[in-house]
Formats: sequence, C-alpha cells, structure tokens
Amino acid sequence: MSFQEFADLALSDRRLEREQCHRVLDCPDEEILSLIDAVYRVRREYFGKHVLIHVLSNAKSGMCIEDCHYCSQSKISKAKIEKYPLVSKERLLEQAFSAMEMNAHRFCMAISGSGPTEKELDRLCDIIRSIKEETGLSLCASLGFLDNDQAVRLKAAGLDRVNHNLNTSEHFYSRICTTHSFQDRLDTIDNCQAAGLEICSGGIIGQGESDEDVIDLLYTLRDIKPHAVPINFLIPVKGIPFEDRSKDLNPRRCLKALCLARLLNPKSEVRAAGGREYHLRSLQPLALYVVDSIFVAGYLTTGGQSANEAYKMVADLGFDVSIEGIDIEHPKTLASNR
Repeated sequence: MSFQEFADLALSDRRLEREQCHRVLDCPDEEILSLIDAVYRVRREYFGKHVLIHVLSNAKSGMCIEDCHYCSQSKISKAKIEKYPLVSKERLLEQAFSAMEMNAHRFCMAISGSGPTEKELDRLCDIIRSIKEETGLSLCASLGFLDNDQAVRLKAAGLDRVNHNLNTSEHFYSRICTTHSFQDRLDTIDNCQAAGLEICSGGIIGQGESDEDVIDLLYTLRDIKPHAVPINFLIPVKGIPFEDRSKDLNPRRCLKALCLARLLNPKSEVRAAGGREYHLRSLQPLALYVVDSIFVAGYLTTGGQSANEAYKMVADLGFDVSIEGIDIEHPKTLASNR
C-alpha cells in the first residue's frame, strides 16, 4: 500500500496494521515529502489550516519524589534548575493574561510531584476559578496522579483538560521509571475521563525505545481517544539520567514519528511539544503539515520558540493561528472558546 492509502485508512477511521506503522517509521528519507503530503490530507480534513497555540507555565518546580529518568525535576536528576513551591494566584493570573496577549488558545499549568496535596488542590481550584472568570481561556493542568474525587473537584472549578502523558509503551515503562507504573497513569486518565475532563496524553521520543514501543504507545493512545496527543522529543538536559539517550534523533526521524501519531489519531489534536525546536531545527515548518498544535515561549525547565517567531512560521506556510476550539465529536466544526 502507498502512503496515500495509509491516509485513506486514517480518514475512514481504520487503524494501520503494525507492519504499516513500521513502514511509516522506516520511510526512506527521500520519500519523506510523499509521506508528509499523504498525512497532510488527514490533518487538513479535520483541522484545516488552523494552528492552535498553547502557553505552558511551570507552576511548581522540582522537589519531586518520582524517579522519571527523562525529567530534570525528578529526585534522581542533578540538573541545575529552579526549585519552588506552587506559585501565587496573582502570578498565574499574570501569566494567563500574557498568554491571552499571545493569542494563545489554551493556558496550561504544570506542577511537579506525584500529585497535589489537599492544600495545593484547594489553591489550584481557586486559581482555576479566577483565571476562568477573568480570562475565559481554555485551561489545562498537568498535576500528576489524581483520584476521581480530585478530578471532580477540578472539573467543578472550571478546569477543561488534564494532561497526563503515558510517555512510552507499557513494555518499556520500567526502563524509564520505577516509582510508579504504566497502569498508574492509565488509572489517572480513567479517573479524569469519568469526571468529564478532556484528556491530553502523549509520549516522549528518544528515550532508547524501539519502534515497537513507539507503535505500542500510539496504539494505546488511540484506544484512550485523547482530545490531544502531545509528542515530545527528549531534550538532553545536563544532569538527567537520560541526557545522552536522544543523540541519535534527527529531524527526519521526528517527522516520521509525528506522521504516525497523526495517522493513528486522526481526529485528535496532535502537538509537536517539548524538544520541537531542539530536534526538528530547520525542518520545524514541515511539522505543521502534520500537527495542528504547538507550544510557544518555552517548556517546564527549558526555553523555546517565541510567540512572534512561531506566528511568522505559521504565516509563511499560509496557515493561521486559531483562538477557537475544535469540537472533537464534530471535528470539522469550529466552536468559539470564549
């Protein structure tokens, strides 16, 4: 089958077989434009020429008891990063207003640690209510592990979406973290879905995983049906256990992984997330023919492309920055977020 036939499968909501997934990841470099052309048909069908801009705030940094080997904030990391408790409501409101000025579609808040304490959850609910009331922004939070009661409280406060990445396949998971399991992550996603929260869940490429692991991760995400699938590329932060793991990544490999993410999750928002700038480098514009979503203004402990640079890239491609949300149940219908 050709790559165009793979796109036909995605457009008919049929899952690519494993051998077909390998063909995407093994695409010869000289055929990568043909692959992207096919995948762009899928992206265009469900998301047109819109690009959703997200701004991420590191609302609590470091001091985590988990041993995630890819993370600069984990207990085993020796990376030199800022460490601080949950920041003030005033500070997060300021950042949310700044996101509005960047025409961001969504403001995302992340806290380090296994999950929020009771006191932190109370503060977060208050912060979420205030930001929602004063800005109307769509809000996402990455808060670690959540039980159903916590998820219900966050939803009632006005939170729209929870980010909880699977990060890799179930088979490879114990190689990247030993203090919690893959199932723990699935349980949090179940709790959040039961509470009516949208799900943002993706993975990290470049941790030493095999192609089988990449495919298994994307198959699992397809089963979950997240509203958004962020694909991160491991940033070699000095001091993390995995600082040398991503040295074999190149822009073409990253593009192929994004293409497979789109083909297996055609109706989900697919985001070129952390590491986009570092690993895609001069090929970043090509990624927007595959994904419909990016972060601007940096990540949790690393910098990133400025909003102005991102907007120029989007405009140069003939795309547009959208501040509207796309209804995943009726993906070709645009509905105002405000």
